Amino acid sequence: MRALLFRFFKLLFWAMAASAALVLVLRWVPPPGSALMVERKIASWIDGRPIDLQRRWRPWAELPDSLKMAVIAGEDQKFASHWGFDVDAIRQAIAHNERGGSLRGASTLSQQVAKNLFLWSGRSWARKGLEAWFTLLIELFWPKQRILEVYLNSVEWGAGVFGAEAAARHHFGIGAPYLSSVQASQLAAVLPNPHRWSASRPDSYVLRRSAWIRQQVRQLGGSGYLARLDPNRPAWLRAALP
Repeated sequence: MRALLFRFFKLLFWAMAASAALVLVLRWVPPPGSALMVERKIASWIDGRPIDLQRRWRPWAELPDSLKMAVIAGEDQKFASHWGFDVDAIRQAIAHNERGGSLRGASTLSQQVAKNLFLWSGRSWARKGLEAWFTLLIELFWPKQRILEVYLNSVEWGAGVFGAEAAARHHFGIGAPYLSSVQASQLAAVLPNPHRWSASRPDSYVLRRSAWIRQQVRQLGGSGYLARLDPNRPAWLRAALP
């Protein structure tokens, strides 16, 4: 038994070390894809409806501020200040779900990057535990600017459509740098369920939500908010140093 425990903890240690090394490397190297992309491709083969995955990496400087702010306003308004988890949002989601009705999530952008990049879909304690681990690593090693950059290049915006560049071309026929504030807000508005809603053919719900997102962007201070995303310091280092 003692030998088995030793082997287990040795394997756990090396798995943790490997995952930490991978996250550290991806601070500088653009991820070639994501676990979600692999999952979608395999699901299409099983369903007998193959899809072509669309994705092209855009560096931070080429991503429009309007889209950066729209996603923050719509998905994670405390992004600049939390350490990967929005405790208040988690409590509210738990209370809402206990009352019944539709399930409400409380994932931050950091958690969504961890899930999309490294893990699988679904709701299980195992996946949630791994998501928390990768979220901690991402917050430890990456500055907030890098987290948002990877998010915008990895998030799903339709069947086989991944990242801001593919989304802009698929929905509006333009490159991501040329998105207007309205187009950016419509892209952000469909993120809860990009397979149900369309940014280019918005229904009344998407139009209302995109208008709300633009209002929230203004209340957050517009693109000035992005100055809080220090490109050189992870969150824990910004808290420790003046």
